[in-house]
Formats: sequence, structure tokens, C-alpha cells
Amino acid sequence: MGLRGKLIVFEGVEGGGKTTQLQRCSNWLRAGGLQDCLGNVCLGNQTMPVVVTREPGGTLLGAKVRQLLLDRDSSPIHPRAELLLYAADRAEHVEELIKPQLVNGAIILCDRYTDSTIAYQGYGRGIDLKLIEELNQIATGGLESDLTLWLDIDVEIGLERARQRGTVDRMEQADLAFHRRVQQGFQELYQQNPDRIVRVDASYSEEEVHNAIQKILGERLRTWFQERSILS
Repeated sequence: MGLRGKLIVFEGVEGGGKTTQLQRCSNWLRAGGLQDCLGNVCLGNQTMPVVVTREPGGTLLGAKVRQLLLDRDSSPIHPRAELLLYAADRAEHVEELIKPQLVNGAIILCDRYTDSTIAYQGYGRGIDLKLIEELNQIATGGLESDLTLWLDIDVEIGLERARQRGTVDRMEQADLAFHRRVQQGFQELYQQNPDRIVRVDASYSEEEVHNAIQKILGERLRTWFQERSILS
């Protein structure tokens, strides 16, 4: 029986370096980091593909939804409509990509998932948290991340980093008070889910943050797969 894959999510406010760190993590795992962490004893002859994806936009449908949600020149979107668009993207993403890849034994690195909806649409937009929880359950079929890396950074520093990249998307254009509420959401989620969510201080250099993530992932991968290897 093959090893079930793992869903690892990168979360945080704008400008925290999620996308950069996710790609660096992918490169590290594909270049031998996964083998270094687990070794031949655990993996045997199995290969574990590393899959990179994102929300919104991880599927063909999602790419169109992403354009609607994040295009800075798009028409204003009502908060409930925004919430439902994210849910539609997620439902398609989970069924068409995430679940099949988990069955295939992949390590999935995902840029945003359910915690972002709680933080942005719940804390940021003020939509009822219970409603969002129910909608997330419907969209995911109850599938949670195995590990969420919360790249924590001061909101104002993160927004300045985002502006320095150039084009600012629709979400990044929101006012500072909105982004502070989002940060509060991530903080509370972290406190409520200490086993699933690990905080990473994203205020350090790109290299230092990457090294911290390598250490966290190495420990988790060994825990997940070496224990399973012993039991099997």
C-alpha cells in the first residue's frame, strides 16, 4: 500500500514571502531534500512527487476565478460574492487536484487554503465565522492541511514589500485597517491550532526564513513517514 501524500500550506498577510518561500521549498525538496529527510529506509522504491499549487488559481476554472477576484481593475465585488467565488475555486481545486495528488503520494505545497478565507473574508470583511467554517467544510469535504506554515510579518512592512514588487492586486489595495484585521485572524487561528499551524518569523532575510522552513519541514516529514515505516 502506497504512502498517502501530505498537504503543506503557506499562509500569511501580503508581502510575507509565501510564494518565494514555497518555490524555494519546492526546489529544495526536488533537489534531494526529501531524500535527505527520509532516506531509502523509509521511502524504499517509492517516489513522492512534489506538487506546487495555489488558491485561487490551481485549476483551469480557478485561473478564471483568480482573475475575477484579484484583478486590480475588476468591478467591486460584494463580500458574500467574494466568499462564494473563493469557495467555488476551492471545491474544484480539492476534487480535481489536491485529492488525486494525495492519493498519488505527492507532497503538495499550496499557496493559501482555508485559513486565508477565515482571515480575509471572516476577520477582514466581517462575514460570520461559523458560516465560513460551514462553507469551507462543503468546499473541502473536510480536508485540512497536514501542516500550515504561517509566515508572520508586520502588516505595514509586508504591504511595503508588496508595493515594491510593482503591480498591486485588488486585495493588496485594501486599507491598512483591513490588513490588520486579517493579521489578527491569522494570529487567532495560530493560537487555536497549535498542532497544525507553525509560525515562521518572516521578518528575517529570505535565506534565514528558508532555513527555518527547512528545519520545520524536515522534522515533520521524518515524524510522518518514518513512524509509518516502522508501523508497516
